[in-house]
Formats: sequence, structure tokens, C-alpha cells
Amino acid sequence: MASLGIPKNTIEILQKYNFRFQKKFGQNFLIDTHVLDKIIKEAGITEEDMVLEIGPGIGTMTQYLCENARTVVAVEIDEALIPILKETLSGYSNVSVLNEDILKVDINRLVEEKNNGNPIKVVANLPYYITTPIIMGLFESKVPLESITIMVQKEVADRMKAGPGTKDYGALSLAVQYYARPEIVAIVPPNCFMPRPNVSSAVIRLSRYQTPPVTVNNEELLFKIIRASFNQRRKTLMNSLNNASGLSYTKEQIGEALAKTGQKESVRGEALTLEQFAKLADELNQL
Repeated sequence: MASLGIPKNTIEILQKYNFRFQKKFGQNFLIDTHVLDKIIKEAGITEEDMVLEIGPGIGTMTQYLCENARTVVAVEIDEALIPILKETLSGYSNVSVLNEDILKVDINRLVEEKNNGNPIKVVANLPYYITTPIIMGLFESKVPLESITIMVQKEVADRMKAGPGTKDYGALSLAVQYYARPEIVAIVPPNCFMPRPNVSSAVIRLSRYQTPPVTVNNEELLFKIIRASFNQRRKTLMNSLNNASGLSYTKEQIGEALAKTGQKESVRGEALTLEQFAKLADELNQL
């Protein structure tokens, strides 16, 4: 099968199957071989690896993954793409395609069956609306992961990587940085896709930590505090936590915990580092 990284081949296969792009699935297919090569390189795919690809589309990147990995599992939600994938991947014996919603797949079981429970690499070109649930789902379900290398909207990549005191810094930055080290490895302009999106994209690699960079006694409480802190960015941290529906601390308790961690009552969530959030969570956890 001819490489789908070449636009002419992509157009041919789409016309052959009379494929219609689905807005609800946020479909934008890569048509740039340089970007595809870059993703494979940055994801560090070797012939020992099992790769989970989320949203293979017509199989453009899947072909590259099959050439480089030991085994590839591609999960595609759009039924209309399954016959196309059957054709575009017919030359490869090391790939299986699942017509499923990735958020409903038992990935741990998949890793057990296909990779003896050893860490896998995830590669994906993700639509904007579902980026966060997919990434957080992978981290929170404790799937054995080595890395996630994904194409996302550039502003989402910026948010994952952002540090305290910047406008991009928020709950997503902290959650990602608790589990992994984020690194933007490529900026991808709209003309590398079909159809062209209205925004630039970025490839970001999230290298999973063996153990989180901070220790915290109650992980669930930490994330509740982080989410509450950024729900209303303009408010002080104290007011945000006091108003949060999932938390039941009084202003006095929050003030005391802030003081013990060396923070002023006027501080906002966007000023705290992950480590400072962990200390605050530990103080509140003792109450």
C-alpha cells in the first residue's frame, strides 16, 4: 500500500470510499511525511515496543508505526474508517484495529494480553475536545506507560507545559506534570493536515515518571484542591477552596493550612507550584 503521508494517496483512498469528514470526531488527517518521521523518532519507537495508537484515521501514522514497532493496537471510534483501515494496513501482520471508544477500552487488560503487562508507548493525533479526558484517563487508570507522544492543538500543549504565574498555567499543567515530564518536540502548521484546521498544532511528548516528583498523602485530595483552585481564576485560593462543592473546610482551616505552608491568605492558585499544592493538601488532609 502506498504511503498515506503523500496527499495524493490520501485523496485517492478518501474518494474511493466516499469518506465524509465527521466534525464530531474532530478529524484532521496528517499529510506530511516529515512530521510523521519526526513523531516516530521523538516517540522513540523500537522493534521491541507495543504501541497503542488512538484515532488512527485512515492509517497514515499507523503504517509508520507498523514499520517500526513490534506490535500496534489502533483504536478507532468511527465505524466508517474500519474498511479503509483494513485496506491501508493490509500489508502489515503486526497490527490490530479495534472499533471502540478509547475511553471505554480496558487498556490494562490489553497491555496484559499483548505486552505481558510491560510498559507501552502511546501515540496519537488527538482532537481538541477529548485530549484531556484521554490523557488523564491513561494516567489515572495506572496503565503501564513509558510515554505518550501526541499531536494536539498548540495552546493545549502550551498549557500542559506551563509553569506557575503564567496565563497558560492551570489544573491541566499540574495534573500532567504530576505524572510525566512534558516536552514540546514539534510545532505543526495547519497545511500539514487535511482538512486544514484553523489553528497550529504541536507534538508533545509526556515521559511517564516512575514515581511522581512530589510526595503527597492523599492524591485524590490534591487533585480536588488543584481543580478547585482554578475553577475561578480571579478568586483567591482561600475563597476558591472555601466555595468548592467537593471540599468542606472552613475559611479558618484553610487560612491556617496556608500559613503553615508559608502562603499569604491573598495568594491565588496560579502562584503555587506542584510541590506547594502537595504541602497544602497534606496540611488539610490532617484536619
